[in-house]
Amino acid sequence: MPQKRLIPITLLTGYLGAGKTTLINHVLSNQEGYKVAVIVNDIGEVNIDADLISRGGAVTLEDDNLVPLSNGCICCTLKVDLMNQITDLIKTGKFDYILIEASGICEPLPIAQSIAVLEGRDGRTKPICRLDNIVTVVDALRMATEFGCGDSLLRGDIDEEDIENLLIQQIEFCSTIVLNKTDKVEQGQLDEVKAMIRTLQPKARIIEASYGKLPVADILDTHCYDFEQVVTSAGWAAAYESGVHDDDDDDDDHDEHEHHEHDEDHEHEEHHDQHDHAHHHHHDHDHDHGEAEEYGIGTFVYYRRRPFNRSRFADWAGEWPRAVIRCKGMLWFSDDTETAFVFEQAGIQVTATASGKWFACAPESERKRLLKQYPDIAADWDEKYGDREIKLVFIGKDMDKKSIIEGLDSCLDD
Repeated sequence: MPQKRLIPITLLTGYLGAGKTTLINHVLSNQEGYKVAVIVNDIGEVNIDADLISRGGAVTLEDDNLVPLSNGCICCTLKVDLMNQITDLIKTGKFDYILIEASGICEPLPIAQSIAVLEGRDGRTKPICRLDNIVTVVDALRMATEFGCGDSLLRGDIDEEDIENLLIQQIEFCSTIVLNKTDKVEQGQLDEVKAMIRTLQPKARIIEASYGKLPVADILDTHCYDFEQVVTSAGWAAAYESGVHDDDDDDDDHDEHEHHEHDEDHEHEEHHDQHDHAHHHHHDHDHDHGEAEEYGIGTFVYYRRRPFNRSRFADWAGEWPRAVIRCKGMLWFSDDTETAFVFEQAGIQVTATASGKWFACAPESERKRLLKQYPDIAADWDEKYGDREIKLVFIGKDMDKKSIIEGLDSCLDD
């Protein structure tokens, strides 16, 4: 009897705002015959990336091929959940490939170790899958503008809790690096970033991309991942194994909002970048998360049922708090109450882009159909405002949450 085919898995990692969701949507739109299931992990209580992917039309919650894992990380608190979801998806027999988008602050090694159990590497579990590729998405623009083209990742005094340490782990433990947003940097900057990456990870493939566009064959069914090879392929590990060292240094080491389409790959409208959208409604919450504590990263959701005054918000956003690493969500303005805007910030990139109309503005018959299609929106429908809302997820290091909330509240229309 022929052996049953092991379901291949691609794990997508990368820091906040690098372009993982844009890349995964590109892959899903060009599956080339694969029946792909997607597991999306976002560190906050609002899983915006899962919503973005499902509304993008590539996968749907109704078909059970999109599994959101929220309020935790699949490299620590949700490891068991991840293994159970992989097992359940394979048991359905509907899918021949699984894509996993990890949270921006995930460490890839613990995730790979969890999947290794399902590969039968523990000697006790019957293998049901194989980890085909670990892809780390690196934001070339952010590396150039915030991390000195990578120089800050190579300094010798990086603390265990520094963001740089997380970036290093994501670059070191992978089989493929997608160097994204290469069109946003000068060639000299790009060369410096690539040199930094090669210092940290000399063996992984580096694929340059803009807007997350690349051949699907570079992501799916590559057979390029090997645990032992990846473990020993980091720059420091390779030098250690080969005995090479410096005696003087002694160093070991988009979504579619609703019934109107919206171009997921459109970036930098004016000075803007990618689009995210969520419709799961939560009020202000602090987020308790293992890696968040380790790296000093926290998250909270700013939620209001009043619109921003556009001018006030523009002034506030012009002095963006440096402690905020990432912000994404939905908002509306008092001078245009029909249009839903997708907001996103990552580093120096700030986006506020129109993304169709709110459900509340649709004709009654169309509105009823949409609310039936999206019960989560119907459940949180406001009698006065419908689905209009401001909902922004903030992720940052040592953020002054009180000051940010007060600043945003001052932007609300009178």
